[in-house]
Amino acid sequence: MSMKQFEDINPIEISKNLANETRINILHWLKVPDKNFPPPSICDVKDWRDGVCVQVIQEKAGISQSVCSGYLAAMQRAGLLTSYRSGKWTYYKRNEKILQQFAAFLQKEI
Repeated sequence: MSMKQFEDINPIEISKNLANETRINILHWLKVPDKNFPPPSICDVKDWRDGVCVQVIQEKAGISQSVCSGYLAAMQRAGLLTSYRSGKWTYYKRNEKILQQFAAFLQKEI
């Protein structure tokens, strides 16, 4: 198996992250954030185009803030999400490049 073309991804770490229903849901919700989250009122943004703040993700998932932060950090380490910080808020969005590479890896190598 030639992994050279897939060197930007870590299939094992991605798979571990996808083995959790809440993490799958978070990826699903972030695919179309304006449809899946309420309009931003508590975060300092006009829309979710550049990411959704942790508090909103946590409330939607119905999990504690510490669990949500741990999930999001693990997903970011695996490359599934990107984040940026603005003031007191951290915003997350899907890393479409890595998701596409992982899908291609599954189709070609598995």
